[in-house]
Amino acid sequence: MSKGKFPEVLYGIHAVAEALRSRPVEYVAISRGAANPRLQQLIDECRSAGVSLRFLPRAALERQAATTHHQDVIAVCAAKAYESLEALLDGNEKPLLVVLDGVEDPGNLGAVIRTAVGAGADGIVVPERRAAGLSPAVARAAAGALEHARVARVPNLPRALATLKKQGLWVYGFEAGAPTAYYDLEYRSPCALVFGGEGGGLHRLVGEGCDQRASIPLQSAVESLNVSVAVAVVLYEAVRQRRPR
Repeated sequence: MSKGKFPEVLYGIHAVAEALRSRPVEYVAISRGAANPRLQQLIDECRSAGVSLRFLPRAALERQAATTHHQDVIAVCAAKAYESLEALLDGNEKPLLVVLDGVEDPGNLGAVIRTAVGAGADGIVVPERRAAGLSPAVARAAAGALEHARVARVPNLPRALATLKKQGLWVYGFEAGAPTAYYDLEYRSPCALVFGGEGGGLHRLVGEGCDQRASIPLQSAVESLNVSVAVAVVLYEAVRQRRPR
């Protein structure tokens, strides 16, 4: 794993609390006059860990966080490091990966990360271009789960899928209109679950790189699900199938 560098400004109580337990933190800043039990718990953790504390005007926090949704706390810390694709597979006999093709909204990426960590996926793969990367907004949306996630960023997604197939993974792509339903796939083997971005779905070369494509059947006038919801639906079916009988 590559080393992170100062500074990255994280914001939000959950994101800062988890960062304190997993990253080098330069200092934590609290909005002056803010008072609630969760903030006090963060203050106590910082003092126990020897992390520098600053109490700043709320406007100063907003400038550093570049948002008003900071929950009265920021942390200046090392950036979250990406892992290599090979590292996600190393020593894992039956990996279960989530692959995102062009998810550009940081809130969606954060929600996917939270779902993937909660379900026990072995890693998330994102492309370098035309996609959200790890950021403070992603950390806030993941509500602390980013610190427990393993995320690989690859320069070429179709090539990465080819690498996964060479390593013995089945690559399943999910898109509206595919004739196979997601619950008819077999997830007990090593596999990568590929989801398209907001509105555009899977890019052509990514779709062609999948072993099989499937859909989530929908009722009534609903045409599609948010990508984070789609990931949750499919991922928990995969986890259900993998559960010892």
